[in-house]
Amino acid sequence: MKKLAILGSTGSIGTSTLSIVESYPDRYSVVSLAAGANIDSVFAQCMRWKPRVVSVATEELAADLNRRLRVEGRSAVEVVWGSKGATYAATLAEVDFVVSAIVGVAGLEATYAAVCAGKTIGLANKECLVAAGELIIAAARKHRAALIPIDSEHNAVHQCMRGGRHSEVKQIWLTASGGPFRSTPLMDFERITPAQALKHPTWVMGKRITIDSATMMNKGFEVIEACRLFDLPPAKVRVTVHPQSTIHSLVEFVDGSILAQLSVTDMRLPILYALAYPERVPSDMSFDIETLSYLNFAKPDFDRFPCLRLAYEAAEAGGAACIALNAADEVAVAAFLAGEIPFMGIPRTIGEVLAATSATRPTSIDEVLAVDRLARELARSAIARGRLVQG
Repeated sequence: MKKLAILGSTGSIGTSTLSIVESYPDRYSVVSLAAGANIDSVFAQCMRWKPRVVSVATEELAADLNRRLRVEGRSAVEVVWGSKGATYAATLAEVDFVVSAIVGVAGLEATYAAVCAGKTIGLANKECLVAAGELIIAAARKHRAALIPIDSEHNAVHQCMRGGRHSEVKQIWLTASGGPFRSTPLMDFERITPAQALKHPTWVMGKRITIDSATMMNKGFEVIEACRLFDLPPAKVRVTVHPQSTIHSLVEFVDGSILAQLSVTDMRLPILYALAYPERVPSDMSFDIETLSYLNFAKPDFDRFPCLRLAYEAAEAGGAACIALNAADEVAVAAFLAGEIPFMGIPRTIGEVLAATSATRPTSIDEVLAVDRLARELARSAIARGRLVQG
């Protein structure tokens, strides 16, 4: 029986993980949950799963949740809050496996602490490895903590890597749907609206990740993440546009063999793989291969998707550049969604921030967070200057 801490329990990955626990009650149990501000959802989860500890965003929300639980006779649930609360939930002695699914750098401290505690981590938070991957990988090696990717592309690579030794890998291929604008004329990109960008052709996701998919920054983050997870240079991490989203990733070996992972587009599958690893357990998520009529692949266009080019540049530079890339993107995407900048203002903002970021390599999580804060300030300043020029 694996005992779980689920960080980001009310999000899509968190709720999908709980559905897996529901399906395999003899294999998995819930010890702790960490959520944000969705008190109604986390209250329902506490009533259903009876965790020992639950963490929420603020002290006020914790007091509200604690009151509601006591009314229902659930006073045994310990309610904590903030980053310290999430860290406490992630590092409980009885926890075997931590699902890291808090969005953004908000989940960084808890994930890093769990790694240092030697926990096995199911990693669904891209930002952790993008912003602090060098520190997290070093800590994982030191404390012998296993990192198993939940993100579908990296999970697919992890599965394919089982077909050979690391020294036999020539390169890996991350597939990208190309988003809603892979055929849109480049001259029309400045006029793309948030409503258009939020219509992803394959996946239903949160707003930021959907916009990141439209700009292909999401794939850029995955390149950085793959470099760190699989100890490969950026030149050996390739991106191919695959509109069907049927093949999730491929690994090419030195003898010319290419292994591909195909499955349904259901995040429960990579979650189950991560939870069960190194086993494979039966599930109902079958894929009818006879429905495949064709598979298309194409090179990504860096002129159309400059965010992907910027991500490769940051991957080569490492350190502060990767932190700034993530921070600037988050600010720029929020500004685009608010109507403050055009679609192509996203890569322009990120480019300005990267150009202004010093080539340093933070040696602690506090230093990572300091670089993150500075990059956000630089991004907001760049956006404000742009609005003044346009005005």
